[in-house]
Amino acid sequence: MSEGFETLAIHAGQEPDPHTGAVVPPIYAVSTYKQDGVGGLRSGYEYSRSANPTRTGLEEAMAAVEGGSRGLAFASGLAAEDAVLRTICKPGDHAIIPNDAYGGTYRLFSKVHERWGLRYDPAPLGNLRAVAAAMTQKTRVVWVETPTNPLLGIADITALAELAHDNGALLVVDNTFASPYLQQPLALGADIVVHSTTKYVGGHSDVVGGALVARDAGLGEELAFHQNAMGAVAGPFDAWLTLRGLKTLGVRMDRHCDNAERVVDLLLAHPKVTSVLYPGLAEHPGHEVAAKQMKRFGGMVSFRVAGGEAEAVELCNRTRLFTLAESLGGVESLIEHPGRMTHASVAGSALEVPGDLVRLSVGIETIDDLLADLSQALG
Repeated sequence: MSEGFETLAIHAGQEPDPHTGAVVPPIYAVSTYKQDGVGGLRSGYEYSRSANPTRTGLEEAMAAVEGGSRGLAFASGLAAEDAVLRTICKPGDHAIIPNDAYGGTYRLFSKVHERWGLRYDPAPLGNLRAVAAAMTQKTRVVWVETPTNPLLGIADITALAELAHDNGALLVVDNTFASPYLQQPLALGADIVVHSTTKYVGGHSDVVGGALVARDAGLGEELAFHQNAMGAVAGPFDAWLTLRGLKTLGVRMDRHCDNAERVVDLLLAHPKVTSVLYPGLAEHPGHEVAAKQMKRFGGMVSFRVAGGEAEAVELCNRTRLFTLAESLGGVESLIEHPGRMTHASVAGSALEVPGDLVRLSVGIETIDDLLADLSQALG
């Protein structure tokens, strides 16, 4: 019988140190390793770009909680994304990306990989016909965010996996918003899962990192080759911090979800809020799909306000507990204006976000305090 999520998060890749019995895996702050004769590697370690025991622990843990065959840890989420694209694509290939995606992902496609020769088209991933219409004979990857950033759209992972595979493409799912606790894309047919572990996996706003998990062992080996060849690996202290965060992911996500649901109720009742974007709402167009493929609906909430962009910006400046900052997924609540902050890079593109949009990362503080803060900021 397979072990539960919380058990895997605490124990996978994190056995007590065999030398001392330390319950928490040590930080191996080391660059190179003594060999037992030429080519005689101890447990496969020779140089820490290629492998480091602390990073190995994180990689094994991420593979376990995502149900994959191989996990890989990177210096950032975008480093992980870059490794995926350079592994599975070549110049002249084509990708389909969400028409609502993280600004950094769009920048990677539009400013880096397009110059390298990778063409791409945005499509509404909740519309299978639109995705099918965007397919070409050279489509190599369908890139999915679900929920999307920042409009919290939902894509059907199983249906998109079938569509991608029928057309000879791979399905890559950015699972950052949901976290492996709430959603298991590989079990639904995805080929690769991407994380910015900076967010919910790390969970404490103190470390930057990224991860990949592959369903197929062969593809995992290809990704590992590129990880080593390109070198944007997670350092041992970063890996250790991320492992520490992963241990409490399940209990944190339950509180994030509890608090987000209460925040949504407040926003729905407020006259200055014109719409609330949250997949837990029955009227959300992706609600049924989200209910099918997610355990709960997450800690991210977006909403639009009366008064347009100026009011949205001022609202962000008026909160006290909700800290005005980029990023998400930490224990503290954050507020931001996507159009001027995380998604400024998509201005003028098909992915441009509304100016009256506000995005919340709902933390795990006392919920009554968070509601009081939003109420005073909304006025």
